[in-house]
Amino acid sequence: MALPTYASPLEKAWHYCYRVICALIFVFLMAPILIVIPLSFNVEPYFTFTEKMLSFDPTGYSLRWYDLLLTFPNVPTDVPRDSSWWAMVWKEAQWVQVAKNSVIIGFWSTIMATVLGTLAALGLARPEMPWRKTIMAILISPMIVPIIITATGLFFFYSNACVPRESLAGQALSPLLSNRGCLANTYLGVVMAHATLGIPFVIITVTATLVGFDHSLTRAAASLGAGPRRTFFKVIMPLILPGVISGALFAFVTSFDEVVAVLFIAGHEQQTIPRQMWNGIREQISPAILSVATLLVIISVGLLATVELLRRRSERLRGVTPR
Repeated sequence: MALPTYASPLEKAWHYCYRVICALIFVFLMAPILIVIPLSFNVEPYFTFTEKMLSFDPTGYSLRWYDLLLTFPNVPTDVPRDSSWWAMVWKEAQWVQVAKNSVIIGFWSTIMATVLGTLAALGLARPEMPWRKTIMAILISPMIVPIIITATGLFFFYSNACVPRESLAGQALSPLLSNRGCLANTYLGVVMAHATLGIPFVIITVTATLVGFDHSLTRAAASLGAGPRRTFFKVIMPLILPGVISGALFAFVTSFDEVVAVLFIAGHEQQTIPRQMWNGIREQISPAILSVATLLVIISVGLLATVELLRRRSERLRGVTPR
């Protein structure tokens, strides 16, 4: 925003000082993220800038750490990269396996969080809903309570709430439960834990979308003979869809980047990308972690850009001019 012509010297000084403060805050927040990107192209196995990198020598940069993500044990790195090699990478490469786990767990936890969070937001948006503020505080508590406390509670609950294997329910759910009939060390347990963490984001985004919703549209649909189901899918859902998708994206990012709950609940077969990065930092520090971090930054930026586009579309649908 430009300064008005009648601004005093003190106001002009504060205007430029404020811009400098904002720029410093931006650099403080973004510098750790931006430094990771060039370091991931370092040809040397170091977490520092080499002299060749600082002088922009092309020999100081390499894609070796990105290529390392596609390697797997007991196979030479100089074998021809034909279709059989790529098939082997898809089945055996460690980073590829954890990436598939992250996508699978993130997808199903997003579906669960989106459905439950949207239903909860629709109920909380109704003025006749009793104890709305109390219920809202309880539902968004996983976002407020420290994650270590939530993960500990989920671990003890999933470890003790077991179904006997010989029972009818235990036999029906045996593919989804552990050998003891519990949710700990299973895909279902990790999905439910991540859904618990993602539901608050869906509730907040959908509730914010419902603030500007015109409830006279539902009454008009009912007066024209539309049932509750048809009204929801034909009237309500198209208008709140941008908020639902935004909440789903936040839930997916939360699941994709989460490591604490995975450390408590997941077993060896449910390793995710953050868990693999954690193991790499503990056992062997490798710049391959920086290449994974760079890919995660690119994915996060893409998802946040999608959320912003959806927000602008939602504002246009509600008749609000986006800034």
